[in-house]
Amino acid sequence: MQPFAYSEPTTLAKATGAAAANADSRYLAGGQSLIAAMKLGLSAPAELVDLARLPELRGIKVEGNGAALTVGAMTPHAEVAASMEVGARIAALAALAGGIGDRQVRNRGTLGGSLANDDPAADYPAAVLGLAATVNTNKRQIAADDFFKGLFETALAPGELIMSVTFPVPKKAAYRKFRNPASRFALVGVFVAQTAQGPRVAVTGAGSRGVFRVKSMEQALARDWSAKALESILVPASELQSDLHASAEYRAHLVGVLAQRAVAEA
Repeated sequence: MQPFAYSEPTTLAKATGAAAANADSRYLAGGQSLIAAMKLGLSAPAELVDLARLPELRGIKVEGNGAALTVGAMTPHAEVAASMEVGARIAALAALAGGIGDRQVRNRGTLGGSLANDDPAADYPAAVLGLAATVNTNKRQIAADDFFKGLFETALAPGELIMSVTFPVPKKAAYRKFRNPASRFALVGVFVAQTAQGPRVAVTGAGSRGVFRVKSMEQALARDWSAKALESILVPASELQSDLHASAEYRAHLVGVLAQRAVAEA
């Protein structure tokens, strides 16, 4: 690990100011991915700006008379999983958070950190894209469809900080994943939701460019919300990734199976 400076600001202005003053700085949220990358030499920020002492970035709020939930960027996965507000309104989101990593990861890892890192096998991107959520930063609001740009790549500008994420409450939703038994990352994860704008199907762990939507499945579910409606729909393996864990063809098969199971569960 390379030497680095460390700051622990107590106000949002100081945090964003520290990041703006050093182009090679990184925000430190839960650190479950960033610290590991630094140990492996894959990331070498000149400064870490720790967000742990900013309470305004943490918590869960019910918005619009129950029409949406806003989750603070520094809210740990375990808190989302245990939240009565989340469980009552978006049970699929609570279940997803409860299935991330192990207890240590769930108690240290955060929503904002996961999204900013945008690991192609992470779970939260599927929920954000599947629920048509809005990522709220210190500068703007970014729709889920515009936020994810590729492998470990998002629409965030240098120094831009995720403050919270607003999730519209769906009519129905479910998440199913086939996980790596060691890391618990998704070999394939599928989040389905029946939203006010229609069905959405988001896939993580499979795409060669990260999380993505399956429009053909969404169109089929708009006609008939049932697992049977997805039986004949195939995701091209040419658009998926192959690695030591699974081939693109196997992942393509899993997308179909998990999507049907998620619809049945929802």
